Amino acid sequence: MAAAALLGGCGGPFSTLDPAGPAAQSIATLWWVMLAGSVVLFALVMALFGFAFLRRHPSGNSDRPVGQAFVLWGGLVMPIAVLSALLGYALFVGERMVARPGDGTLRIDAHARQWQWEFAYPDTPGASATTDILHIPAGRPVDIHVTSADVIHSFWAPRLGGKIDAIPGHTNVIRLFADRPGTYYGKCSEFCGTGHAVMGFTVEAHDGAGYPARLAASNDPGQTRPDSPRPDSPRPDPQDRQ
Repeated sequence: MAAAALLGGCGGPFSTLDPAGPAAQSIATLWWVMLAGSVVLFALVMALFGFAFLRRHPSGNSDRPVGQAFVLWGGLVMPIAVLSALLGYALFVGERMVARPGDGTLRIDAHARQWQWEFAYPDTPGASATTDILHIPAGRPVDIHVTSADVIHSFWAPRLGGKIDAIPGHTNVIRLFADRPGTYYGKCSEFCGTGHAVMGFTVEAHDGAGYPARLAASNDPGQTRPDSPRPDSPRPDPQDRQ
């Protein structure tokens, strides 16, 4: 029952274990590999602990070489081997997720402020900026150029990719990829003030062929995701910003 309750927390719109694109899939796979590695390491350590606890110690000095070998192999060689393998795999997967310019990559600018997201589409002529709704084409890599107007925020769409900080005066780039059209959800994952709880956004992935037309039809600078406060609704007092 405890396991079922824990597994119940692995679903939902913000679940990193329910990927909808290759970047998010790599993150989920890395998580499972790290979990498996940690289970193996824990099992080995517990087995060695049980062996040390239950074995009968011989008398005299003959036990000393056995104890040294036990510490060397169980406490040094085994953890180094397991952790090195996990580190190597993490670096391999992480390198594949780095955003690099390439053919077919679309650029979108994400500008964070207390407490909303503004998205601009420099690679799509005639497209106006949107607020709290990010439009992307499905089946195409999208590089999000993230920055901030005030404090440090964090851009995160769990089912489409990793997270990256939005830092004032600096631009970070993260790549998203949606396998199929659909609606996904993101949020600011860095506490940024009293309005942090409402600083979320929606990602709408559209069919690639119809993406320009769909984006042109959304030319409303004040467009806001349905479940977020509208610009004219009460927001936290700016004087309370942290």
